[in-house]
Amino acid sequence: MEAPDDLVRAVEATLFAAEEPITADALATHLGVADVRQALRELEAHYSERGVRLVERGGRWQFQTAPDLAHLLRREREQVRKLSRAATEVLAIVAYHEPVSRAEIEAIRGVQTSSGTLDVLMEAGWVRVAGRREVPGRPVIYATTPEFLSHFGLASRKDLPGIDELKAAGLLDPVDEAYEDLLGRTAEDLDRESASLVNPEESA
Repeated sequence: MEAPDDLVRAVEATLFAAEEPITADALATHLGVADVRQALRELEAHYSERGVRLVERGGRWQFQTAPDLAHLLRREREQVRKLSRAATEVLAIVAYHEPVSRAEIEAIRGVQTSSGTLDVLMEAGWVRVAGRREVPGRPVIYATTPEFLSHFGLASRKDLPGIDELKAAGLLDPVDEAYEDLLGRTAEDLDRESASLVNPEESA
């Protein structure tokens, strides 16, 4: 059986060599051990003040640049194109209400959503198809990805800012009051709206 220090080194080497973030269970399976969580915590503490940090995003572990040094690497990074207002709104709705269908997104926004908007978000790696809603028509439903959490520095969706935080940051204009309703609707409300949009004669 490997000594603890050897396991920490093995976990560190595996994470550095990994092409994408990896879960603790996948690490344990790869290394042939029962558990690597203590090793991960030791590495997380070790790198907490260094130029790179070990972070957990959406249940997957990865090394990333320390936030205060990110500006040094911006010249070398591929710049993600700026999202349109529509894409930003759709991304926010998916993040706060996932899994959500296109009809539900349109019901919240009050306008039609082009397939191109969702395509942009999926090409960016932030939104994925998560299955189909079990309502008439079985519409496709969308959810965010681990890449979305990683890009925005979120450990999980629980770290998304609340409505009061968005207001305090000045990110909600008076014309965006629909977002308050967005965060207050229940899944049942959205299911009913989706069903009525798919089969309008049923709601008549």
